[in-house]
Formats: sequence, C-alpha cells, structure tokens
Amino acid sequence: MVKILAIGDPHGAIDKIKKIPIKNIDLILCSGDLGNANLARKLFFENMDRQKQGLKKKEASNLLRKRMYMESYKSSIKVIKYLAKYVPVYLIYGNADYNNSDVKKISKKIGYDLPFMTNDLKKIEGVKIINNRVVNFKGIRIGGLEYFIDTNWVKDFTPKDKDKMVRAKKETLKAKNHLKHFKDVDILLCHQPPYRVLDKKGPGGPKGWQGKHAGSKVILDYVKKKQPKLVLCGHMHEAMGRKKISKTEVVNLGAMGGYAVFEFD
Repeated sequence: MVKILAIGDPHGAIDKIKKIPIKNIDLILCSGDLGNANLARKLFFENMDRQKQGLKKKEASNLLRKRMYMESYKSSIKVIKYLAKYVPVYLIYGNADYNNSDVKKISKKIGYDLPFMTNDLKKIEGVKIINNRVVNFKGIRIGGLEYFIDTNWVKDFTPKDKDKMVRAKKETLKAKNHLKHFKDVDILLCHQPPYRVLDKKGPGGPKGWQGKHAGSKVILDYVKKKQPKLVLCGHMHEAMGRKKISKTEVVNLGAMGGYAVFEFD
C-alpha cells in the first residue's frame, strides 16, 4: 500500500502547510504555485482596473520586479524544504512559478542577479520537479504537466489580447505534444483543472470573469481519451472539490492548506 499526500497551491502559506498532517505518508505531490505572489497579483489586478478605465498600464519598477521575484523564491524554498523533511516531494510549476529561463530574462531586464529557484529546489534532498514528464514511484506512474496558457482561456477571458493568443497557441501545442508521451499514467498532476470540471471562476478579480470556466480543453481531451485513475490540480482555488469524468476522479485541491490523501495498492 502506497499513501500519497496531495497538496494544493501552497502560495507560501507555511503556517497553513504546517497544519497538514504528514503521518504514514510515502510521497507528497504538489500542484504548483509554490510561493507567495501577493505583489505580482496586486499589480496584475490594478492593471486590469486601469485597462477598464482606459488608462495606461502601470509598469513595475526594476526594484519592484526584484521584490516580486524574491517574495516568491524565498517562500517557495521555505515551503518545499519543510515538506521534504518528511518524505519525497514531487511537484510541478503553476502560473506563479519561475523556471531558469524566466529568471535569466528577469535578471537581464532589471539588472539584478537573481537566484535560480529551479536549481535551488533541485538541491533539496527528495525533491523532484516533474514538469512535462512521467515518473514512476513504487509502480505508480505519475505524469506532471506544468501550467500553460490554453487557447480556450484566452478566447474566454482576454479575447482582444493578440499577443497572449500567439503565446497561448505555442504553449497549447507544446502541452499537447507532452501529453502524447504520457500514454497510460495512473495520476495526472497538473495545475489548472480540465475544462468545465471544478474550474468555475468565483468572486475576486474582474467582474466579467466571474462564472466563467478557466480550465483547459487540452487537459479535458487527454483525460477523456486516456482515463487516468486520478487527476490532481489546483489553480481555481474557489472550485475546490471532487468530480468524476467517466472512470477518472478529478480532485481540485484548492490552495494554502488544501490537501487530500490517496492510497494505491
């Protein structure tokens, strides 16, 4: 019997993470958005409001960009170090996490040498970043799919943003290609939920977004075709819960202390 503890987006909430019972657990899975992103979220939603008012987008200063990154970096390392003291931790990246390429670009743009979150997470004993690959843990096949912008999200939420659609098309194609290699996994660990499954946007953020479905059609198609035993996701915190897609159980773990335990023979 293998017991897996799945944790929703931590967002650096170490005090809440410490309240999660870790007893007789063999593995921890985490659905991304590891660190605190309050500064970045504040700027994002401020610019959404400015756009509605016809105002120019507010650009972050170099110092603020550094503060935003370090807020995420420090809290991410803290959370994962704590969890990895107990058992191995396998994780993917969400939309608020930074790979090495992201950090290089930010460092160059703002003129500060920033620490690489990916490199430092990998140095923590027992931690595996499983973005876009399949791993085997005691006979359980786990596919990790990092966050990507699905074209259906842009169509529904920011249809006038042509640059974002260009980016979304590239990321959606890459996600489809990664999933082709997943074949038959027992667990799909992804950041956003499948489309129209535990993905409805609730209160908070732009009013026009409320009630819309923010999940991924690419993920939904994969689940319908391959029917993994379990899909673990987060991203849409207010849609926390469980739902079936045929034989597959989809679990939105929520965030900041949301968790669930699963047993595999």
